[in-house]
Amino acid sequence: MQVTLDPVVLDRFRTALGTFLSADDDRLLCAVSGGPDSLALLVLAQMVLPGKLVAATVDHQLRPEAADEAQYVHGVCEALGVPHIILTPDAAISGNIQSSARVARYALLERAADAENCKYIATAHHADDQLETLLMRLARGSGVDGLSAIRARNGRVVRPLLDFSKAELVDICAHAKLQPVDDPSNANAAFDRVTMRNWLARTPHPFRADRAGRTAAALAEAADALTWMTDALAEHRISRDGDIVFCDAQDLPNALRRRLLLRCLEALDPAITPRGDAIDRLLIALMEMRTTTIGGIKCAGGKQWRFSFAPPRRT
Repeated sequence: MQVTLDPVVLDRFRTALGTFLSADDDRLLCAVSGGPDSLALLVLAQMVLPGKLVAATVDHQLRPEAADEAQYVHGVCEALGVPHIILTPDAAISGNIQSSARVARYALLERAADAENCKYIATAHHADDQLETLLMRLARGSGVDGLSAIRARNGRVVRPLLDFSKAELVDICAHAKLQPVDDPSNANAAFDRVTMRNWLARTPHPFRADRAGRTAAALAEAADALTWMTDALAEHRISRDGDIVFCDAQDLPNALRRRLLLRCLEALDPAITPRGDAIDRLLIALMEMRTTTIGGIKCAGGKQWRFSFAPPRRT
């Protein structure tokens, strides 16, 4: 399959990808669902990284059409000369479908990247996704970390299309003469993202995807700066004696207190994931020198905070 694209478009993608890939032998695993976004990612990546690309499609086995869609992507990859693998979860997706499917998807992609010797995993999140995510997080009352929205890089997962609009990606598919598959979940108003997408489409508003991207990037830099400061402070402000963690955070700004508080909880339970409002209430309690419990951890306020495992409740 021969595809011709505007050199400016290819240079934009090459520049974005170059912020992640540094070595000549770096290989990339490209997540391709068959929608317009991921097909455009596949075409761009194949043109910029010939011979260094592997495509992977995750069939969550939630829809009967998904197997055929995965085979369609396989055919596209064959035409482009890109190796392609189809991944299926080890167990049925249950519970919160979107959340569970996301966890399963990234676990499968990580495993495939290891097996294919790929340093990074590319996903097709784009500028319109960034705007939707930023507004969704704003509506939920998120802080700096949440408003950082979609990171250009999260571990080994990279998103080189964040400066590309949805319309541009659809246009790339048209130039490549590719017919994207249609996932009905993208029109299901039961999902928050679809609701936000529909609102943006039908409502006059001042929001622009490129400006939202700049805002998210600025907030990501601020979040990274706070993390750097917290790392430095934790060395001197957090100590541990067996199963007891101590923290001195009295003279610090609230944003740093909050992050040190999370570090203390994670020191005792690395899997703890308290909600933001729960952390806010806990922080107030500690500053008021009260004692409370969260996630099985006893938290005592005072000049020096003290964290320990709460004794089991009496029956």
